[in-house]
Amino acid sequence: MPSTRQNPAVPQPPQLQGKTQPRQQRAQETYEQILGVTVELLSEVGFERLSTNLVAARAGISPPALYRYFPNKYALLHELGQRLMQTQNALVEAWATPATMKLPTPKLADSIYGLYEQTLVLTRELPQGLWVTRALRAVPALSPVRVESHAYVTGLIVSAFLQAYPAAPQGDVAVMARLAVEMVYAAMEMLFDDATLDEKAVGQTLSDMLAQQVNALRKRSRPALQP
Repeated sequence: MPSTRQNPAVPQPPQLQGKTQPRQQRAQETYEQILGVTVELLSEVGFERLSTNLVAARAGISPPALYRYFPNKYALLHELGQRLMQTQNALVEAWATPATMKLPTPKLADSIYGLYEQTLVLTRELPQGLWVTRALRAVPALSPVRVESHAYVTGLIVSAFLQAYPAAPQGDVAVMARLAVEMVYAAMEMLFDDATLDEKAVGQTLSDMLAQQVNALRKRSRPALQP
């Protein structure tokens, strides 16, 4: 006899998109105030204790007023995460060029280190940098923000490399580029979590490793000499 028990409902992921984009100046100011307060509370209470009620109270508005823009705390962090990723990505957009990919290996390592250092400094200086970086890694609902951003900058690197070395195997270039992106962000998060680490030593080791991998791929990407 078949069971009459029903499977429990599969929980739906939280809504991440904001409800309304403000157009008038006063509404824009409220919108930005809500996001600023969210960052303050993240540093004070952490993600688990963060709530829309706390944000509304700190911002001096009613919960329904907050819900006009953000349906839940995940949507707040989604917006902050998008802004953080876009700011970081702008550094890669300027860095990922065919000329960069053709640098001699020692200079390429220096260039990678410069990008790592710029990204680290920028993330630390942004009000939301540290806490939103942690939230994007720790909260499964927010993983699309990080994954989509990393895929985007991976594409920038792949495009630049293939312009410099058209004969390169595209699959291998994509793997190398994605691993490089993930390693840089993992190194930053490691430094955020452990202040005893030497960030210069971490960056130099990482940059040397990546430059050597790029150089190995470049050697395989050069057309064979005719006999």
